[in-house]
Amino acid sequence: MSFKTIPVRTQRLSRSMLAVPGSKPQFFEKAAAGAADLIFFDLEDSVPPDKKAQARKEVIAALNELDFRGKSVSVRINGLDTHYMYRDVVDVAEQAGNRLDLILVPKVGCAADIYALDMLLTQIEQAKGIKQRIGIELLVETPLGLQNIGEIAAASPRNESIVFGSADYAAAAGAQTASIIGAPNPNYHVLTDPDPEGGRERHWGDMWHYHLARLVAVARANGLRPIDGPFSDIKDPDGWTASAKRARTLGCEGKMAIHPSQVELANELFKPSADEVAQARRVLAALEQAEQTGAGAVTLDGKMIDIASIRQAEATVKKADLVAEKAAHQGSLG
Repeated sequence: MSFKTIPVRTQRLSRSMLAVPGSKPQFFEKAAAGAADLIFFDLEDSVPPDKKAQARKEVIAALNELDFRGKSVSVRINGLDTHYMYRDVVDVAEQAGNRLDLILVPKVGCAADIYALDMLLTQIEQAKGIKQRIGIELLVETPLGLQNIGEIAAASPRNESIVFGSADYAAAAGAQTASIIGAPNPNYHVLTDPDPEGGRERHWGDMWHYHLARLVAVARANGLRPIDGPFSDIKDPDGWTASAKRARTLGCEGKMAIHPSQVELANELFKPSADEVAQARRVLAALEQAEQTGAGAVTLDGKMIDIASIRQAEATVKKADLVAEKAAHQGSLG
């Protein structure tokens, strides 16, 4: 193992990350009472320019007034290249900072973007006496952001998660995509060699595999949660599930949801299975026994257990505990 220590960030459930348009206050109470692990009020893409100021006021009111039933709450601010951004941060943090867990930064391009936001948040927290540190979520959705993703991830101790946005990335990169955000593109495929009759099979690939795999590696190297972006066809649960399974296989902890119907799918898919939790507890029990007996190595079922396996087991158990805590909290609220 490297001598470099991976930082421990704030641990929170992010299996489902539900987008709530800031200009649609009629959706706020339902989202707050829903099953999503995390909701983010969107002040960026879903809000037209002439409604941004009012949407900001609506979101601040919601933060201060609604019961979010133990779920984490984030606000997606406008981009740092717009004149809306500073007012988003100042107004939301000053007026509702005690009820805000995270700020989601769209189209983050370089570490300086996060340094600037960190400085602003630090001053607001000190001036307003906000005790709970507001975290930062990084939305990587441009080639510049992907190029600088390592420096961005390490830019602030406030950083908690990295989310990949394929739609804006495709637009910035000039990539050809399907009409459905997050869906595969039939043109991204390989052909098998011809069979004796000349027939060939076509196998689709995932055009976002590299981007998501890189994001997961950087996130894990910096102690952050990797989160997959949205799948826009809310009438295709099978397509959504296939997309989410690819992300989970690569190491993502959750997925953005653009509709409440996708929340339960995400909560179930990204929840540790009973077998995974049982095996993780066995690993930790073997570690405890080895420590008590003074054994120099940890073994289970005749196999050595390395430090990476132990950390994975600890993370699995912690996530299972968070899921159980959330279920108990919701149950107590009826």
